[in-house]
Amino acid sequence: MSRLRGYYVKRIGNHRGAPRFWLEGSQAARAGFLPGQKYDVVIDGHTVVLQANKDGSRVVSAKKKGDRDHPVIDINSKELLAAFDGMAAVRVVVANDAIYLLPLASELRKQERFQRIRRKIESGDPLLLGSLSHGGGVLSHAVHEGLKQAGVKTRLAFANEIREDLIEQAAEMNDAWDENTIPVSAPMQEFALDDKASAHIPRVDLLEMGLPCSGASVAGRAKRGLDMPEAHPEVGHLVVSALIILNKTQAAVVLLENVPQYATSASAHILRHQLRDMGYTVHEAILSGKDFGCLENRERWCMVATTEGLEFSFDQLQPTVTVVKRLGDFLDNVPEDDPRWSAFKYLKDKETRDAADGKGFRMQTVTPESTSVPTIRKGYHKGGSTDPYLRHPSNPELLRKFSAAEHARIKGVPDHLVEGLSETTAHELLGQGIIYDPFQAVGNRIGSSLIAQFRDKVRAIGSQAGEQAALRKQKVSG
Repeated sequence: MSRLRGYYVKRIGNHRGAPRFWLEGSQAARAGFLPGQKYDVVIDGHTVVLQANKDGSRVVSAKKKGDRDHPVIDINSKELLAAFDGMAAVRVVVANDAIYLLPLASELRKQERFQRIRRKIESGDPLLLGSLSHGGGVLSHAVHEGLKQAGVKTRLAFANEIREDLIEQAAEMNDAWDENTIPVSAPMQEFALDDKASAHIPRVDLLEMGLPCSGASVAGRAKRGLDMPEAHPEVGHLVVSALIILNKTQAAVVLLENVPQYATSASAHILRHQLRDMGYTVHEAILSGKDFGCLENRERWCMVATTEGLEFSFDQLQPTVTVVKRLGDFLDNVPEDDPRWSAFKYLKDKETRDAADGKGFRMQTVTPESTSVPTIRKGYHKGGSTDPYLRHPSNPELLRKFSAAEHARIKGVPDHLVEGLSETTAHELLGQGIIYDPFQAVGNRIGSSLIAQFRDKVRAIGSQAGEQAALRKQKVSG
């Protein structure tokens, strides 16, 4: 292709039952196409080239505007425009003596994503996963296990996390990782703009992210007095970086989780509309722990964006409620005289002061018989006035905080993901994360949907492989 002279996106019309492409004025003249000049139409795969040729088979028409003739190129043909069947628009690249008609970049990428994941599901090859705002990888682990239960193999290609201690913990303890997983310990916005680093990151089939909720949560906004989540100076803008990385990795499926308040943020609206324009169908739901039989009823907003053509629905997500769980089944064996039991007098005094001032802050206590636990937050290790505390079995004046291991069990998170961490770091890792079971179910639903959509082909491949194995066995026996 010679020097670029212009770039346009033009609609494909319809006239007399056939697709129609129309170009006129300076858009055609920039390529040297003037009224009366001839050209040929050359089809090269998915590209249609209008090539200037003095002996060509077609003639540039003219349209009178004032006292001047303007060039008009009018192609109305099923045969010549077959490459754009079903498309509403095309790219028009104008060069010297040639005009190139190509499918939109978003259309080509959508088709590539669809065919890539379809090919992997049909062949049984593992899907590549990517993770942003990885933390300790609890979401990655839940999605990995859910897909595995559905019969879909996966491999974590890369994980991006700003905290080096958390990504090192995940690399060592999280079995969603393997020896080829690439740790990216850097601010997301730096990773997004680093072409050298991202050049080594492969295209993935599923990209999951738990963008920081500090600006969207009720507590986060109140603490900083934010008018909107995007005003948070450290994390309010990260939706832009996430979209840049998504554009580079071209995931066929995108999974995002956040606090329910994030769903009404400007960032969420940007995500919905940009994902639509990139060729995704967006599905949203609020997932609550109690619907899945979890002790902690944390609610999270979940968005699953699937490449157009891939089937998915939250309507068929089946909560795994079994029996009512008791907190006592998840507790460590802590003796009654253990020093972790405390009167927490400073919190009780604060509660009294808050009540006198008309504030609604109250301490929350639970017992081994409790069937639910209030939300355990990221800063639980600090011992806040509204955090949940366990009541002493024989002395009602004494309380204690949950251990990190208990915190993990309450959230349904496998213990080993926080093994070896300090109590402070473990509570931070868990408190900023998810309830495990709902997102394991989402991973399972994604996998089941993919398997169901391409089931016939998967079965055919499996049947063919079985027949070939039987033939080999017969030959050996013979």
